[in-house]
Amino acid sequence: MELEKSMHVSAAGLKAQGTRLRVIAENLANANSLAQEAGGEPYRRKLVAFANELDRALGVEMVRVSNILTDHSAFKRELQPGHPAADEDGYVLRPNVNSLMEMSDMREAQRSYEANLRAIQTARTMLRGTIDLLR
Repeated sequence: MELEKSMHVSAAGLKAQGTRLRVIAENLANANSLAQEAGGEPYRRKLVAFANELDRALGVEMVRVSNILTDHSAFKRELQPGHPAADEDGYVLRPNVNSLMEMSDMREAQRSYEANLRAIQTARTMLRGTIDLLR
C-alpha cells in the first residue's frame, strides 16, 4: 500500500532530522567550551551527513544518517594571557561553533521535521477515510 510506504519514508525523515536536531543542540551547548589544558583544543563543531538507503522490503528509498562528522574549520583565537587554556603566546582557542549558523540549521531541521510529521498525519487521515468508506 502506497500510503504505508509514504508513512515509512516520513518516519525515516523524522528520525534523521531528530538526530540532526540533537547534534545541533550539542553544538550550541558547547559553543563556549574551551580546552581543559593550556594549548589544547576546544570543542569541535559536529555535522550530520545524510544518505539514501533502499528499503528492499518496501521498495522505496529512505533517508538515514550516514555519519556524524567533525568540522575541521579553524578555531577562533582570542587573546587572554591569564586564562588557564592560553597557549605560550597568550591566545585561547575558541570553538568553531557559530551560534547564528546553528540556529539557522536548527530552524531548517525543525521545518523538515514538521513537514515529515504533517505527511504522516495526512497519510493517517487518508487511511482512516478509506476505512470509513469500506464500512
